[in-house]
Amino acid sequence: MYTERASRLTGAVVWTNTPSGAGRVLPDGCMDLLWHRERLLVAGPDTRAHVSDGEGGDWTGLRFFPGAAPGFLGVPAHEVRDRRVDLTDLWPAGEVRRLRDRVAGAPDPMTALEDAVLERAQPPDPQLHHLVTALGSGRPVAAVADELGLGARQLHRRSLVAFGYGPKTLARILRLQRALELARGGVPFADTAARAGFADQAHLAREVKQLAGVPLGTLLGRG
Repeated sequence: MYTERASRLTGAVVWTNTPSGAGRVLPDGCMDLLWHRERLLVAGPDTRAHVSDGEGGDWTGLRFFPGAAPGFLGVPAHEVRDRRVDLTDLWPAGEVRRLRDRVAGAPDPMTALEDAVLERAQPPDPQLHHLVTALGSGRPVAAVADELGLGARQLHRRSLVAFGYGPKTLARILRLQRALELARGGVPFADTAARAGFADQAHLAREVKQLAGVPLGTLLGRG
């Protein structure tokens, strides 16, 4: 069973999950700090669906707002793109051990994980926050870059560090999330495609298959 709540860290959520089998995690522009069986792991930014093996036990995580995790981890997002890595691969072993002992000894691992992140997290970059918000609402990449006063190459470099991929990939992923929200709310697929910014329903179907790995109907449990 999956539950989440808003974090005290701006834009983040903290969550717990006890999976009953394999699961499919869709690209969303985010990165997560994970706690599982007294291990600390990092879920990097996905460019395609991550299919979990259904490893049992309780999972706890903090999902950062898009672009925020590298400031906490001290590692560019592209280094962990499409990967799940142990935190010891990114931080000194002693530092990870202290954090692991802190979370393991806490009455509530979720709160302990959140507290640790709050102590180290960097203030959000206002330009990157604007980029995510604007692309998430369907604004074109070029128009947002002009608003920010950033050239295409500069925006791409900053996006690789913050999100793990370029702004066009981020825009595709956020568009997918808009479409899923509409479709899950009962909006017909053709209307979902139009409202989320796809050329047509066939375009929506291709993007869902490429990013999620299964057709939209299957993803929503209708096929």
